[in-house]
Amino acid sequence: MEKEITRTFETRLKVDSTTDSVLQECAHLFAHIKHRLFADIASGKSPRELKNDYLVRYKITARQFNALRVQVEGKIASVKKLRPIHIAEAKERIASLTKKIKKLKDPQILHQKKRRLKHLEDKLKQLKEDHENGIIRCCFGSKKLFHAQFDLKANGYTTHQEWLTDWKKARTRELFYLGSKDETSGNQTCTAMLQPNGTLQLRIRLPDALKQGKYLTISEVNFKYGKEELLALLNSSTKAISWRFIHDKKGWRLFASFDIQPLPCVSKENIGAIGLDINANHLALVETDRAGNPISKQVIPINLYGKSSDQTRAIIGNATASAISYAEKTDKPLVIEDLDFQKKKTELREKNRGFHSRLLSSFAYQSIITHLKSRAAKKRVHLEQVNPAYTSLIGRVKFARRYGLSIHQAAALTIGRRYLRCSEKAPLNLSKIPDGKDGHVTLSLPERNRDKHVWSIWRRVSKKLQTALAAHFRTARSRSKSLLKPALVTEALSRVVGATPTRESSEALFV
Repeated sequence: MEKEITRTFETRLKVDSTTDSVLQECAHLFAHIKHRLFADIASGKSPRELKNDYLVRYKITARQFNALRVQVEGKIASVKKLRPIHIAEAKERIASLTKKIKKLKDPQILHQKKRRLKHLEDKLKQLKEDHENGIIRCCFGSKKLFHAQFDLKANGYTTHQEWLTDWKKARTRELFYLGSKDETSGNQTCTAMLQPNGTLQLRIRLPDALKQGKYLTISEVNFKYGKEELLALLNSSTKAISWRFIHDKKGWRLFASFDIQPLPCVSKENIGAIGLDINANHLALVETDRAGNPISKQVIPINLYGKSSDQTRAIIGNATASAISYAEKTDKPLVIEDLDFQKKKTELREKNRGFHSRLLSSFAYQSIITHLKSRAAKKRVHLEQVNPAYTSLIGRVKFARRYGLSIHQAAALTIGRRYLRCSEKAPLNLSKIPDGKDGHVTLSLPERNRDKHVWSIWRRVSKKLQTALAAHFRTARSRSKSLLKPALVTEALSRVVGATPTRESSEALFV
């Protein structure tokens, strides 16, 4: 049986001033309890030990406490999971900045870079100490908004009181009611009931501490999307439904989340695959036949630089919808790399320079993966993740020039072929390998060793290619400045690659 997937649908509530006031009071109380609970759990106390005390002290129900506990434990788990990534990022930035400092001569710029380096080193030290000692740090309301109080004018505030108002709102803007499949309508704290006019009525169990009565009723709740699935779930009464209320400038937004069993995939096996390579500013898609030969190719742009969070979600949603739609139309599985998003970002940073660094700062790899999985399950498209080892290298060396593909499209082809279990053996000889800038280099392949895995030869090819590309671009820059003679360039390349200079290898540098 396939793993259940979580579906979430959103709507905006229309509430009167009285209902709004009660919801805000409830949000303030739950926020205070959540912050206190986080401090207790982060200090090492067990939620089971704290439960009875919290129920009596704050006059809340057991289900309300469980909802707060789930939120706090989720935040703690998130901090623990992200901390190794933050440590790796800090190390990478320190290494990059250290290299840059060695090349600087301007005293003022050098001073500022050294200050930045010291800040990063202190941050890395604290992250390591927290990781070793199990210390959990979390800023409710966001760290960015907290630091805004130290420069009010730059952040759009005239007084500290204005900032404080926004700070309190940010920390007390959410209500969460945890569902359970053995409760009425999947949630006894926030129970949804279908009304004769087709809308929903929510009955919310209030904490006794508020002294606002036992229940709060919200009528005329209507979902534009997901209404049919939600009503089917309410009728079956076998699934949990969790409700989340979030307050913003326009009022209250309501989110309904529940798990469903995905429908069987309609993608057919053994007719080919669709490889998808995810990059900082586009998706490269290549369709193959059952033998792994490319049939068609496509590039889906995803320009995220300078976009807001809502715009980013919309762009990613449209791009992933296009990829899934193509897979749905062809009845073929969609194949992507099973790659950690931080490693992917690091890999792209190593390959790109200049303006690409701005693209990488807004590269939402994990968001793209999440959108693909969600939409694939909805459209019943089989989404497969494969080992990403050497896919870009194999595509560049074996398929880019042969099929007239870009480096990224060649990587997408390799991804699809890996799902089909096609051969990845290195070719017997090479004449031209794309350099990624409308040129190519000449490279002699290392000798094979049949006792070793095929990836061992690709590992050696990768090292030789990196050296050859470095020499290629270095000589190209020198040529543009001093117009080096072709014979001298060929001689330099032959020393790096270890190949005999030929006319073809000489011409390769000037394509």
